[in-house]
Parts: sequence; structure tokens; C-alpha cells
Amino acid sequence: MGLAIDASCDLPQDFLQQHNIAVMPIAVRVDNATFKDDRNPAEIERFLNLKLGSRSHSAETEPCSVEDVQKLFLEKLVLENDCVFCLTITATRSPIYDHVVKASFAVLKNYRQVREPAGITGPFLMRVLDTRSLFAGSAPCVVEAARLMQANEPPAAIRERLAYIAENSYGYMLPRDLYYLRARAKKKGDRSVGLFSAVLGSTLDIKPLLRGYRGDTSPVGKVRGWEHGCETLFNYAADRVRAGLLVPVMCTAYGGDLSELPKLPGYDKLAQACQECGVTLMQAPMSITGMVNVGEGALTIGFAAEEHDIEF
Repeated sequence: MGLAIDASCDLPQDFLQQHNIAVMPIAVRVDNATFKDDRNPAEIERFLNLKLGSRSHSAETEPCSVEDVQKLFLEKLVLENDCVFCLTITATRSPIYDHVVKASFAVLKNYRQVREPAGITGPFLMRVLDTRSLFAGSAPCVVEAARLMQANEPPAAIRERLAYIAENSYGYMLPRDLYYLRARAKKKGDRSVGLFSAVLGSTLDIKPLLRGYRGDTSPVGKVRGWEHGCETLFNYAADRVRAGLLVPVMCTAYGGDLSELPKLPGYDKLAQACQECGVTLMQAPMSITGMVNVGEGALTIGFAAEEHDIEF
């Protein structure tokens, strides 16, 4: 069994390599620069080094097309696996889920003419799952899928479990620049961050805490100051770790130099809570796509837990 994700799912490169996870790339164009967003650390570093800053809000992004997904599967994945689970960020924020679903029909129709000449018999299964979250919030589903595959669980059991985890996955984000977020939202026709809110937030240094949950992305709280926001978010994450997670992993992602992430206020308390509770704390760079959509310097965390009340 194999795994494929879209590039917006924020996971560490070593985890992707360890589990041989295929990444469906996203093309990003900013001014005259073009990037292949496939979670390659070198490409992410190239994007950051160019310091495109506020110009990135006008970037054009092209998620993996139906034809590109078909090509990835029919030229590679159907020859390496008998079953592949494709996990994407929420369908309410990206067309990639719909693209993969459409591609699956052609893949399932044509895989035999690829596998049989290679001497591979038997059926091929392709399962597409919407994680219903985004950025680091998609990580728990991917981590759980890898665990279940290593345990040789049958595809039906994996699909059922992942649907449950997706329903209970939380992705939180603290943006650094509201003006950028508003400019990007305006370009995409997204009215979730109004001009008044952006101006007020920047004047008073008030930052929104945004949550991706069950397909909905909306603000769930406000904090004054970037550093206080980091501390608030990490403290909340530490509390969730101690309350118990459905998947023993807390994924953090940062839209900048990853060495800065552990230095953020409150990170040490989250790390301590994870160590005490046997939870793996992951650090991942935010995807290039994520950075052009929400701005560099954004902080995200992702975990899976039972439904609970939140207070910020």
C-alpha cells in the first residue's frame, strides 16, 4: 500500500521519505519566478531567499491537474503499489480533491494495461480522502495512514479510521501580516478578512487565531501581539496533548526559517508536554503554496482530538 498527498499538507521531509509518500505538486508563479511546490526543502529555501515578501500575494497557483494526477499514477504508483490512499487538504479551500477524484476514474479504468505488461497481476485500488483541514491540520490523517499501513490493516479498515480522524482533525493558524492576508484574500475573492479588520488589527497589533475544522476555515479568537499569540497557541496545544489525542502526534509548521520555530514563545512548554505524554512533536516548513496564501511568518499547528470547547 502507498500514500500520496498534495503539497499543501505540511509534514517533515524525513517523514515523507521514511514512508515513501508521493507528493502531488503545485505550480507557483510570483512575478517572473516559478516554483515547483513539492515539499522539496531546497525549493522552499529558494523561495524564502528571494524575499518576495508582499509581492507574493499576487502569485498564481496551479494545483496538480487531473491529467498530472493520472500521469503520476499510471506511470509510477500503479507499478509500485496494489492500493494507494490519496489525502488532500480540505475541498472547500482547494480544487485538488476534486481533481484527484476525477483522475481516479481514468486510473482505475486503465491501470491493467500498465500493470499486466510489467507482469503485475491482481486489482489496483485507489482511495481518495479529504482531510477536511489544511496545512499542519492535514498531518494527523497522513501519520495515522502510515501507521495503519505498517500494521497491515485492510484498506476498508484504514478508510474507515481515516474518515474518523479527518472528522476530528484541527488545524490552527496564527498569521503574521493581516494586510498581506487581506490582499491575498481579495485576489482570490475570499471575504473572510475585511479591510476594516485588517487595518484595526494592524493598528492595535491584534492577530486572529484561525481554525480549519470539518471543512470550515474561520477565526475562533483574537490575541494582542505576535509573540503573545504564539504563546497562546502553544499553551492550548499543550493542554490538548495532556487531555489526550486520537493520533499521538502534534505537527507544527512555520512559514520561514525552520530553526526559528523552537525559539517562539511557548514552544518549549509544548515540547515538554509532548515528551511527558509520549506524543511525537513534528516540525515542518510551511509549503510555498501556504506561504503565498497566508503570508510568510505564519505559524500553524495540527492535531486530532475529540470534539471540545475552545477558549482564547
